[in-house]
Amino acid sequence: MRTDHDEVEPEELAASRRPLVLAGVTGFVIGIAVVGLLWRVSGSGDGAIEDARAACGALTRAGPLPDGYANGTGQSAVDPGTVRHVVAARELSAAAAAESPVYESLADHLDGVSRMVISLNFGDPSGRFHLKAARDLCDHL
Repeated sequence: MRTDHDEVEPEELAASRRPLVLAGVTGFVIGIAVVGLLWRVSGSGDGAIEDARAACGALTRAGPLPDGYANGTGQSAVDPGTVRHVVAARELSAAAAAESPVYESLADHLDGVSRMVISLNFGDPSGRFHLKAARDLCDHL
């Protein structure tokens, strides 16, 4: 074994480093492949379904909606939290539809529900239709 580096030829020095470089590159590629595989298996990356499920969760948390018009005192027949949940459901479903056209129907129905809630006309047949359709779609997610 040589201990004096001055006696080593440059070609011999380069040849002795090739296996180390090759091993380093191979390890790097295998590491990247493992991280990519774990990321894919973990389920992160499909934001559309996550947004759609979150929209359905917000609709569920909104609770039951009253029938008919809001009361005549000028106050809403629902608390502000319900309105916020319905609007959040609409926005989340719109985000899901923007990523995947599969969720456009859910976004359309939640938009109709949101319009009904904001107008405080809970007896609106169109709004009730959209509410039932949105809940049916959420049941199948």
